[in-house]
Amino acid sequence: MDIDGILRYFPKKVQELIKDNINNEELEVLEEMRVRNNLPLILKIGQAEKIIDYQITTEDINYIFQKICENSIYSYQNQIANGFITVQGGNRVGIVGTAVLDGNDKVINFNYISGLNFRINRQIIGCSNQIVDEIFNGCGGIYNTLIISKPGIGKTTLLRDIVRNISNGMPNKFKGMNVTVIDERGEISATYKGIMQNDLGIRTDVINDIPKYIGMKMAIRSMAPKVIVADEIGNKKDSEAIKYAMCCGVKGIFTAHASSIEDIRKNPELMDLLEGKIFEKIICIKNRQRENYSWDILK
Repeated sequence: MDIDGILRYFPKKVQELIKDNINNEELEVLEEMRVRNNLPLILKIGQAEKIIDYQITTEDINYIFQKICENSIYSYQNQIANGFITVQGGNRVGIVGTAVLDGNDKVINFNYISGLNFRINRQIIGCSNQIVDEIFNGCGGIYNTLIISKPGIGKTTLLRDIVRNISNGMPNKFKGMNVTVIDERGEISATYKGIMQNDLGIRTDVINDIPKYIGMKMAIRSMAPKVIVADEIGNKKDSEAIKYAMCCGVKGIFTAHASSIEDIRKNPELMDLLEGKIFEKIICIKNRQRENYSWDILK
C-alpha cells in the first residue's frame, strides 16, 4: 500500500507521528485512520486499534479537508453532501460535522467539519475465485445472485473481485461478459476523476454517484450489459429496477445486509424479490480471513 499517497493529506507533524507508530506488518492490514477534533488519532489495524498520543486540532482538520478537496471545496460539493470524498488510490474519506440541509431535508453542505475517517481501499485480487463456481451456471452464464452478510465482513471487496472475474472471464469456466456496475457510493470502482482505481476487468462499465434504480434502467437502455451489479440493495425502487432488469434478460449480482433468510424476510422489498423468485442463488458470507471467505448457500 502507498502510505505516502495517503499521508500527503496530513500536516507534516501528523505524518511523522503515524510513520513512527506503525510498522510494515501493521501497514499491510491498516483499514482506517480516524481524525476527530480535540481527540487522539486512531488507527484501525485489522481487528485492533492503535491510539496515537496526539490531540487533533481544528487547524489539522481544516488542513486535511482542504487537501482532500484540492483547495477547491466547491468542486467537491456533491461528494461532500453525500458524506464522503474519494481520493486518489480509491481511498475514501468520510466526513462528519454540522450539516446544512435544504428544504427537503437533504444535506447540501457541512458548516463545521468535526471528524474525518480515511477508509483504506484494499483490493484483494482472486478472493472470489472459489465463490464464482457457485455463481456460474455451467452453461456459459451466471445465476441471478444475492450475496448477504453482516456489516464489516467484506461483501464489497468480494463483489469487486466477482465483477473482475465475470468481466475478464475465467479459463475453462466461462468467457468474459459485459458488466455494468451501478456504483451509487463509489465503493466498488473507487473512481477518481473518471478513472477506476480498482481493477474491475476489461468489459466493465461503471455509472457512478447515481441512485441504483436510475442507474440500472439507464445501463440497460444504453450499455446492453449481460450482467448488472449493485451493492447494498433494499428499497422499493431498487426492487422495481431489479425486476425490470430481469424481465429484460439481464442477469444480476447484488448484495444486502443480512445474515439469514429470516433477516431477508424482515425487509419487505427483499422479501418481495425472494417470493418473486428473482434470485436463483443466495450466498451468505459467514467470515473472512484476509483473502479467504467462508460461506453457506441458502438457495
